[in-house]
Amino acid sequence: MAKQKTVYSCIECGGQTLKWQGQCMHCQAWNTLVETIAEKSVSRFTPPTATSQVQNLGAVEAQEEPRFPTEINELDRVLGGGLVQGGIVLLGGDPGIGKSTLLLQALSNMSTHHSVLYVSGEESAQQVALRARRLALNVQTVSLYAEIQLEKIQAALVKHKPTVAVIDSIQTIYSEALQSAPGSVAQVRECAAQLTRLAKASGTCIILIGHVTKEGALAGPRVLEHMVDTVLYFEGDMHSSYRMIRAFKNRFGAVNELGVFAMGEKGLREVKNPSALFLSHHDAQVTGSCIMVTQEGTRPLLVEIQALVDETHSPNPRRLCVGLEQNRLAMLLAVLHRHAGIPCYDQDVFVNAVGGVKINEPGADLAIVLAIVSSLKNKPIAERTVVMGEIGLAGEIRPVQRGQERLKEAAKLGFKQAIVPMANNPKQPIAGITVIPIARIRDAVAQMH
Repeated sequence: MAKQKTVYSCIECGGQTLKWQGQCMHCQAWNTLVETIAEKSVSRFTPPTATSQVQNLGAVEAQEEPRFPTEINELDRVLGGGLVQGGIVLLGGDPGIGKSTLLLQALSNMSTHHSVLYVSGEESAQQVALRARRLALNVQTVSLYAEIQLEKIQAALVKHKPTVAVIDSIQTIYSEALQSAPGSVAQVRECAAQLTRLAKASGTCIILIGHVTKEGALAGPRVLEHMVDTVLYFEGDMHSSYRMIRAFKNRFGAVNELGVFAMGEKGLREVKNPSALFLSHHDAQVTGSCIMVTQEGTRPLLVEIQALVDETHSPNPRRLCVGLEQNRLAMLLAVLHRHAGIPCYDQDVFVNAVGGVKINEPGADLAIVLAIVSSLKNKPIAERTVVMGEIGLAGEIRPVQRGQERLKEAAKLGFKQAIVPMANNPKQPIAGITVIPIARIRDAVAQMH
């Protein structure tokens, strides 16, 4: 028997090379080449049809894509209002985080108005039925198909013509046209491409569940994320009952939206007031604690930033961030020393965003600085105060986006005072909250005295 020829494929771009090397010659990524079986090239040229024609873009009638909701408000928010006919959604997350549970609940809701199909490649039909029973779901009209061969799944989709189909998961599906094992770069790329082509042709909305690597990225070639219309990440601490779902790509809606769930005995339930998750309830005022208003898509969230500043006992003071950017902390400490006269070169600084939330926006700068000053000076920030603002290297306080919405959310939750950039000072007063506009970092530090 002839030995099968192998090549090395890049998991980032899908490029191939005959020999292993540290860097991919196609995308310049390091340590991304994995050994796969060389596949025979198959021509996939599709002859032109009567509907394929060159059009003038200005003459194309632009219409809003009709949506059908999943009846899970937090999921619909992240999707941009619901699922789209012929759309491809990729949902990734850690093992056991609740991906299958969430989609099974969504299919149960939609099955009353639409035909749905759940394709299970990881669990048997009995295991899926036991989960549905444990969650007390009405699955009488939910179709189930336990199969991992792509060609059989395609035949089932063509025969039953479901409105929504869930593939659990794309890494377990394989095509007979390829010799490599399920989950390989070639199999994942081919199966995703075939399912995408089928969804666009038939109008079935297909939701793909994807595995993630230990770094938290979706397993398989990076081209998988380029093929689909929407990329969602389901994340959360395995030791906590709270889960968050984010959109990182959405051709039919906004990105960076956030949906919050709580895992219980009956599955995932929506959290109507996510700000309550990220705020601690102290019996008395504490030092090193500052409340900020961040923006996740269209939703303002109140998050508590905690800082602990302690005298160091080593030549190199520690700088540790949880949920925030490490490099930005070093920059803020330098600005605090240069423009506010508060040195921390002999102090260990630890900063944490409460509740496991990850904050990437620079609007958290002012809250981080005030929490550090509060811990260093051992002076608590005034009660029921919220803070927001970006800090520049010259010590100026720069404005944040959607400042009015953030202030209204803080006022709605009972906060009485807000320290904001001068440019975010509202022209009309907001009922229930006093706004203190500041222009420089030293003015913000002066509010601590």
